[in-house]
Amino acid sequence: MKALDFDYKPLLLVPVLALLALPLIGSGSTWVTLTVAGLAMGMIIFIIASGLTLVFGLMDVLNFGHGVFIALGAFVATSVLGSMSGWTGSTELWRNLVAVLPAMLAAMLVAGAVGVAFERFIVRPVYGQHLKQILITMGGMIIGEEMIKVIWGPAQIPLPLPAAMQGSWLLGEAVIEKYRVLAVIVGVAVFAALIWTLARTKVGLLIRAGVQDREMVESLGYRIRRLFVGVFVAGSALAGLGGVMWGLYQQSVVPQMGAQVNILIFIVIIIGGLGSTTGALIGALLVGLMANYTGFLVPKVALFSNIALMVAVLLWRPQGIYAASK
Repeated sequence: MKALDFDYKPLLLVPVLALLALPLIGSGSTWVTLTVAGLAMGMIIFIIASGLTLVFGLMDVLNFGHGVFIALGAFVATSVLGSMSGWTGSTELWRNLVAVLPAMLAAMLVAGAVGVAFERFIVRPVYGQHLKQILITMGGMIIGEEMIKVIWGPAQIPLPLPAAMQGSWLLGEAVIEKYRVLAVIVGVAVFAALIWTLARTKVGLLIRAGVQDREMVESLGYRIRRLFVGVFVAGSALAGLGGVMWGLYQQSVVPQMGAQVNILIFIVIIIGGLGSTTGALIGALLVGLMANYTGFLVPKVALFSNIALMVAVLLWRPQGIYAASK
């Protein structure tokens, strides 16, 4: 899509929401603290949702079992970080990163490997059948949660932040938590990598072409099924990465955490427009900000605020913020 044809109006939603919240919150420092926290939460949700956005937008698969990869990634991280206590306990940031980066990579590898089996035995038999996809992938998630309980146990496991990532910086009177800044950086990196891959690489162009005209691409000698399996694995790996980020955000993990986050994920991709990476980013940021603002202003309605946000966006644009091609 040409830059001149791009609809920039939805990009204003995030700053508009932030500015509307400022007079309601009153205190500038509190507003900055809540805004940074909301953006960080939104970026973590985006990392998780980006995998599901890929799978639905490029494969037309409603994977309600996405949550199992989130939980799996988080639990793998507990094992990796638990074995590197000497590095996570250091107050030097580079030592913490030496521990966290392998934990992220291990989570992505394990989630991606399980994604291969999930696609082959659970998703592949129901391609093109949305109702069956919903039912069978939900069943797959339940089985996955039980397998996690067998390996790591049913109890909650702590996942504390490495020492150098704990605490916060003061920006005037505003409090900026160190880990939230890291979450924003990782989220921006994931978004940039996805956009570049889909728009600038041969693999991305083949996948997009295969979605539009599968027979034509296969007639050129490319195996679309293999490409689609790769997309599913990439989506699973991103969910595993998001699980690590979310587990560190919550500082604990439970086998049901994926199912708990699933609701937020689907709100995000509905707001963003099914299959749109850019829309998912905007939707995730809106959800993160809304959760933090309402949690501070009106805690009793915080649980319903994102549903209200979704309804408001759909009343404006029934197909979501962006179409899948953006």
